[in-house]
Amino acid sequence: MKKGQTASMAMGIAFVGFITQFGGGFASGAQIYQYFINYGVFALITPIIAQAIMALVYYYGMQYAYDHQTYDYRHFSNAFYGKFKGVFSNLYDIEYIVMVCLAPAVAFATGASVLNQLLGLPYLLCTFMIGVVIFLVTIFGTDVVRRCSSVLSIVVIVGLMVVLIPNIIVQRELIITAIQKMMSGQMPVTAVGEGGIVSAVKRGAIYGIFQLTAIGLMYQHVKGVHSKKEIKKSMVYMFVINTVVMELTIIGLLAVAYLPELAGVDVPMLLMVQKGVGAIFLTPLISILMILGAVSTGVTMIAGIVERTVKQFEKKRPMKRVHYIIASLCFTLLAFAISQFGLIPLVGRGYSYIGYATIFVIVIPFMLHFLYRTFRRESLQYETK
Repeated sequence: MKKGQTASMAMGIAFVGFITQFGGGFASGAQIYQYFINYGVFALITPIIAQAIMALVYYYGMQYAYDHQTYDYRHFSNAFYGKFKGVFSNLYDIEYIVMVCLAPAVAFATGASVLNQLLGLPYLLCTFMIGVVIFLVTIFGTDVVRRCSSVLSIVVIVGLMVVLIPNIIVQRELIITAIQKMMSGQMPVTAVGEGGIVSAVKRGAIYGIFQLTAIGLMYQHVKGVHSKKEIKKSMVYMFVINTVVMELTIIGLLAVAYLPELAGVDVPMLLMVQKGVGAIFLTPLISILMILGAVSTGVTMIAGIVERTVKQFEKKRPMKRVHYIIASLCFTLLAFAISQFGLIPLVGRGYSYIGYATIFVIVIPFMLHFLYRTFRRESLQYETK
């Protein structure tokens, strides 16, 4: 491949990695508070830890998929876990299904919370409206959404820069004051603890770990890769893009961290824009970005589980288009039901449980696998000598 094509492939994979993370919780700012800002001044450092965890584990898994040509996550799991596949492949299947149910639910909740704050419509009606959009796009536009992940990522990143940078500049005094308050030990209004580096690092790591559940979506993109250098380059790009976007988001959201009204808001990003500069123009822009990010995540996740479910049943009997529609409706209704718990509980508790499960299903097995391969390679080299 030419150098330009290699860079394009690596950047494309990096953007896929970005868009899998940019979902409803991130777009609303709820995740940023739940996992970073609420734990004090170390929120400015812990995103680096979270993104490093993601990039390293993604790289290890993707280079294994490249070596063994396992582009489907179930085939990958069976090959990777070896004689333990009966336990870990099934555990990952369960965790992936839970993630697929939770992520669209957060998408429902995010889109509904945005519409609720902007239009004043009942939350139930708002979730229903978002559900209809996700359901229709899942049926008719899934392929288009998947193919346009790079374009969508660029639109989202550029849109966030347009929203965040002017607000950071205009509200820099509030941001500096917020940092000073956190350094003195005064916690944001939504914080539930006293902060500290241990709790901040732990929470940031949990954020990075629960994102690893989406690693199964990444293996399919290795199919078009021509060398492991491309994979490595793509993960470097992903780390830089994700870290920069997250740091800017944290800095921007610090402007409202000590406002009393933050305690009653489900979408901190909207509050930041409404209190900042260009609210008339930027409020609809950030609203569109949040709904776009939420819907795209919901569509991708529901489409994935629908495909997996239908393929499973196809082993017994041929499936028709009506079966795809029924499966899409069932999983959309499931996500709709889960979304009624609200955005903040879903982000704060739901993702935390997934994060803890991922430690045992992905993080520990990947670490042991890496150590085993390293030790075995060194042993073979020693025997050769």
